[in-house]
Amino acid sequence: MFKTQDDKLRLIQPGLIIVGIDIAKRKHWAQATYHNGILIGKPFSFKNTIEGFESLLVRIERIKQETGCKQVIVGMEPTGHYWKPLCWFLMKNNIMVVLVNPHHVKKSKELDDNTPTKSDPKDAKIIARLVRDGRFSEAYLPQGNYSELRVLTNHRTQLRAKLNGVMNLIHTILDEYFPEFLTVFKTFTGKAAMHILNKYPFPEDLKKIGVEGIEAEFKKAVKTAVGKQRAERLYQAACHSIGVPAPQAAKDKLRFCLDELNFFTRQIEEVEKAMEKQLQALGIGDYLLSIKGIGIVTAAGIIGEIGDPRRFVSWKQVRKLAGFNLVEDSSGQRQGRRVISKRGRSLLRNFLYQAAIVIVAKNEQFKQLYRYLTKRKENPLKKKQALIAIATKLIRVMFALITKEEFYDPAKVLGAYREEQIKAA
Repeated sequence: MFKTQDDKLRLIQPGLIIVGIDIAKRKHWAQATYHNGILIGKPFSFKNTIEGFESLLVRIERIKQETGCKQVIVGMEPTGHYWKPLCWFLMKNNIMVVLVNPHHVKKSKELDDNTPTKSDPKDAKIIARLVRDGRFSEAYLPQGNYSELRVLTNHRTQLRAKLNGVMNLIHTILDEYFPEFLTVFKTFTGKAAMHILNKYPFPEDLKKIGVEGIEAEFKKAVKTAVGKQRAERLYQAACHSIGVPAPQAAKDKLRFCLDELNFFTRQIEEVEKAMEKQLQALGIGDYLLSIKGIGIVTAAGIIGEIGDPRRFVSWKQVRKLAGFNLVEDSSGQRQGRRVISKRGRSLLRNFLYQAAIVIVAKNEQFKQLYRYLTKRKENPLKKKQALIAIATKLIRVMFALITKEEFYDPAKVLGAYREEQIKAA
């Protein structure tokens, strides 16, 4: 793993061929250059098939023989998921693959010809020259348990999005046909509420069975009695509901939504069990779970997004991967505001931010740090800013626990200097 851009530039030596590849769904374009950026021949294309990949290897070998160069670096944009098969193929054939930021490619288009013209051959040349300038990151495709965790993490996120969509749709149905339902129940996902929604979802249904019928249905759903008082409240809500009379189609729609809700809930539970299994198989789960406030899903999600943490030289690289590194826009007399870059893995950033919200509530050391950051006299942070600072601190703690193979020690979290600051505040 490269620590600085100088480390990357040291790779760009005479005898090196740089191949920039513009990735597409069916056909990729490539441009070869020397280490100094001088083009080698014309851009060429190859198909996104095994035959196309093999033709690229043949082309690279021919260029090496013609130029006398021995080393090759292939650079590409991480465009969607289309880059992964080619990257995997090249890595299997012992060719170093690096990735350039699509944002850099977009910003560099006008440097050569002062026009915003876009074409695949032009992009391939730009990618090659960005690699020459050391503006790349090493390609990483997680393997083994890390690969399993990344897929599971992404799958869980997708399932959660679908589940939230279904829950929003159920809310919409209730708002139209029985808006008073959620004044009786805090949520419709409880056993009693779900049972009623499945059998007698709307006011006209509840009025037919009366208070005793509602109470009897409650007893079918839960072992402990929900109570006659709630049954009476639900019946009164049905009698005085302002909801639109529900047609049969609305009842069918609600039933389909409830089926989807149960389906996605079961799938999420299965995925979370698989995440727990993969996290334990890595041998680092116990170190992370020793942090009070960090649960299995959070730990597994963070590691799934990071991959193998030991490939990083410093925790600051993980911070940059998450897009939590600070940037500012200052010029002359104007002092710009420092903000996080958000140039990184958005899902990792979300996991860390959500973890920060929980950890300041459950972990005493992080709670003290959060209070200090928001209450200190000089440069107090706003709540969201403080949570981002907590998330960054969490990265540092987790990285240290994994690399040193240690369990969480509350005495080491803040350090003597920070503890003095908190006491003084």
